[in-house]
Amino acid sequence: MARAAAKHKPSPPAVSVVIVTYESAPTLSSCLAALRAQTFGDFETILVDNASSDGAAQAAARADSALRLIENTGNLGFAAGVNGGARAARGRWLALLNPDAYPEPDWLERLMAAAAAHPQVRAFASRQLSAADPTRLDGLGDVMAGAGFPFRGGYRGPDPGPLPAGEVFSPCGGAMLIERALFLDLGGMDERLFCYCEDVDLGYRLRLAGGRSLVVPDAVVRHQGSASSGGPRSDFATFYGTRNRLWVFVKDTPPALFWLTLPLHLGATAVLFTRHAMRGELASPWRGFKAGVKDIRVAIGARREAQARRKVGSLAIARAMTWNPADVFRRRVVIRR
Repeated sequence: MARAAAKHKPSPPAVSVVIVTYESAPTLSSCLAALRAQTFGDFETILVDNASSDGAAQAAARADSALRLIENTGNLGFAAGVNGGARAARGRWLALLNPDAYPEPDWLERLMAAAAAHPQVRAFASRQLSAADPTRLDGLGDVMAGAGFPFRGGYRGPDPGPLPAGEVFSPCGGAMLIERALFLDLGGMDERLFCYCEDVDLGYRLRLAGGRSLVVPDAVVRHQGSASSGGPRSDFATFYGTRNRLWVFVKDTPPALFWLTLPLHLGATAVLFTRHAMRGELASPWRGFKAGVKDIRVAIGARREAQARRKVGSLAIARAMTWNPADVFRRRVVIRR
């Protein structure tokens, strides 16, 4: 009797694109259309839906059987959503993409070319342009100021045009590439942060482990920004942004640098709160700061975990930061060649 032929098992893709959705109906179809137009085709797409009521992720999965859909029973936040997608992913590389980010056709091709050209680097950032005005940046890699304040380099500034790839402090989670094994080894994204600054925390922990991040300026996405959270200055965004900025500073800053920059961090927070007050928008960031202080034990516990795995000292981290106050106030791009 002839032996039955073994079932063919498809080889895993090179890249797993993970998109976390929450009430993303206005933007998701455009995001997925841009992915279908990619010149690099060896990837899978995983949608992780955080219990949206709009049915957009489910409709997309019905329309395209190649999409993999993970349906959470509640809104677990961006960090937990990404982690769930990463655990289910089959690719060597994870490409994280926001549902309101629209990649150019060669986005993945450019990122993978950079990964091949720089085998010692395992995390890459994209050039993010404003979807509303592509002549302006949404970000060109994340920057960390010496006071412990992160920001997207060049946010809302003019697009500087062609640039070579270079080192940035960390990649923005809205459009980044990271080796899946590295992501999992770092512990993934910190679900205690829920949303906002979780990508900065991931990049910071990569630096503490001795790793680096590269921005690939010719890997381009157009990003709408905060489409599911009411805008960058909404109560939701300012609450979590303020709380999590404090927690990331406490969690990740190495000991000597922490005590050196603590007065700078508190002073910069006071300046920022003054600006919020002048705009009549102090309530949400003040609530976020109070929540961060009230539950500071969460950040202290996370600090013990992060610092126990640290392989570099304060000086190495300080060198990766910007110490020019003008960079912060003008949100300048900071790329090291």
